[in-house]
Amino acid sequence: MTELDKGSAPRAGHGYRGDIEGMRAVAVGLVLLAHAGVPWVAGGFVGVDVFFVISGFLITGLLVAEQDRNGRISLTAFYARRAKRLLPAAAVVLVSTLVLAYAFLPATRWRGTVFDVVASACYAMNWRLAAQAVDYLAADDAPSMLQHFWSLAVEEQFYLVWPLLLIAAAVLARRAGIHRRSPLRRYYLTGLSLIGVPSLAYSIYLTAADPARAYFVTPTRLWELALGAALAITARSSAKLPARVAAAMAWCGLALVLVSAVMITPATTFPGYAALLPTIGTGAVLAGGLAAGRSGPVRVLGLRPVRAIGAISYSLYLWHWPLLMAAESYYGKLSTGAGLAVVLASVVPAVLTYRLVENPVRLSPRLAARPGRALALGLACTLLPVAGAFGFQAAVLPTFRPVPNAAGAQALVASVTSGMAVDRVDAVTPDPVTARDDLPLVYGQNCVSLSTDSKPKACVYGSQTATFTVALVGDSHAAQWFPALKTIAEQRQWRLVTYLKASCPLLNETVTLSGRAFDACAKWNTAVREVLAGPDKPDLAVVSASTGHIIFRDGAMLGAAENKQAIEQAMRSTLTAVTGGGVPVVLIRDTPRPLIDIPECVARHWTELTRCGFSQSRAAETSEPQVRAAQGAPGVHLIDVNQAICPSDPCAPIIGDVLVYRDTHHLTATYASTLVPLLGVELDRVVADLPHPVTSAP
Repeated sequence: MTELDKGSAPRAGHGYRGDIEGMRAVAVGLVLLAHAGVPWVAGGFVGVDVFFVISGFLITGLLVAEQDRNGRISLTAFYARRAKRLLPAAAVVLVSTLVLAYAFLPATRWRGTVFDVVASACYAMNWRLAAQAVDYLAADDAPSMLQHFWSLAVEEQFYLVWPLLLIAAAVLARRAGIHRRSPLRRYYLTGLSLIGVPSLAYSIYLTAADPARAYFVTPTRLWELALGAALAITARSSAKLPARVAAAMAWCGLALVLVSAVMITPATTFPGYAALLPTIGTGAVLAGGLAAGRSGPVRVLGLRPVRAIGAISYSLYLWHWPLLMAAESYYGKLSTGAGLAVVLASVVPAVLTYRLVENPVRLSPRLAARPGRALALGLACTLLPVAGAFGFQAAVLPTFRPVPNAAGAQALVASVTSGMAVDRVDAVTPDPVTARDDLPLVYGQNCVSLSTDSKPKACVYGSQTATFTVALVGDSHAAQWFPALKTIAEQRQWRLVTYLKASCPLLNETVTLSGRAFDACAKWNTAVREVLAGPDKPDLAVVSASTGHIIFRDGAMLGAAENKQAIEQAMRSTLTAVTGGGVPVVLIRDTPRPLIDIPECVARHWTELTRCGFSQSRAAETSEPQVRAAQGAPGVHLIDVNQAICPSDPCAPIIGDVLVYRDTHHLTATYASTLVPLLGVELDRVVADLPHPVTSAP
């Protein structure tokens, strides 16, 4: 989204380029339509890739022209121009986002917004999002209000390195006695290839191996900026193309960009090979437009209304997403019409920012004459949002009064009505604002395998000298029972070993992750089943899993009805295989699914908590395949403690002053800990029936 530093007319050494201004309008238009939910341009996010190529082209054109003109590149002047161009408008939007968060977002999302502002102000948002993309615990979080800042971070990280590489290439050329432009440009291209070629190769590799992370990290995107940079370096050759050839190339390039926005969808593994479509298309427009003249796409892209959108594209890109997220948080999921209305409304602050902030700063003669002042202004524009973010956290981040030794599920022993949904409670623990951090200890101790891991991690708890070993196996819905099982193991002097992997159930089928075959999970499953059948096998396996997994078979995901039956059959055969190897199994029935973010709802409706209740029957029906899988299976014992999680209809979000869920479907560690007596009794019954006596203390 960074384009130019002198006026609104893009240049690349060959005068005004109305087609480039228009391409900026196309790029931002595609992004806005996709974000508004227009179905036929679901791939409109490729507009970001268009921006990457344009930015590489324009900025490199300026740098090369400076080198040709002055014999050197001034880093101070370059970074001063970048600071003037980007930081003032970004600072306005970042500070405004804090205001929008306070006004429209629930308190549970304020803290995340604070750190998003800091990451965005420091141009590191892409790395923060990459970490969250592979973090199973963040998978159900609402999108950040500043998610779109990831692309700005990628560009600025590129421009920290690229001018230095150009300077190094020029120095090497001078030492080799080369002073003419053409040979010097070959040195530039060599330096560029050191960035672009490895980046493209890595993008293809990582997109196949870890698409969630590949989308955001800088190394998978540098080749797109490098492509634009290469086009700027070879612009003089492109300008010599025959007009008809250049026009055909440019029109085909524009068509390729538009087609890619239709053909590519959120389900497409991206960037990788797929990103070649919009980037090559953009490159064709940039290269062909130099010689095509009025016969090229400039006939459309150069129209005044199109260029007007291109001029405000940076501010429009900055503003539209926070406004969409604020509206969606306040009103719920937006229809396409409502999304388009919000996008159109974002034109107002975009125009104001362009006219009152962008242009006055960017075109200031005083700042142009004194690059040091521009850098100081840039530093101030970085520090202001950071200071505002931490000030926001200190001033308005709320806390709810916690309850020491809250009863949780134990309150149900004294009174069944304690499990009924009510509008108000005096206090709650954990604090809904920080409930996502109320995690089982295994997460902090790195005992849950990540999505890319295929080897099981074994962590040992309880008595180290015990003669009875229990293995806890499964995904995060198995991990949520760890707080209770750890206490039970310590009380009974058992040895507890965990084999846990995010998003991966114990199942002899391949499940999906982000719509693709989860091969790492399949390999992990094979390895875990070998452990359970090996010489160090446990005396009892405790298994649980989310019922929301989808099986991947014959190159596609199974449909809902077929998947339900396949999950049941796979679970039964998997558990039977474990028990057939001599290890009895306890299957803990999956917990009810609220399908709403409980902490967020509680924080938003603190005096109307019944709005956070959810249907008992609907929440429980998803785990029926587990019940049927366990019925009659030899050596498999089903434990169902859901009567202490959802004892009445509707299910209550708070029981015994304890918040039951930490997100849309995981128990808080605090509430799981209060289930120790109930789960302990059920486990004791199973252990008492085992063929081998247990000598540990009850």
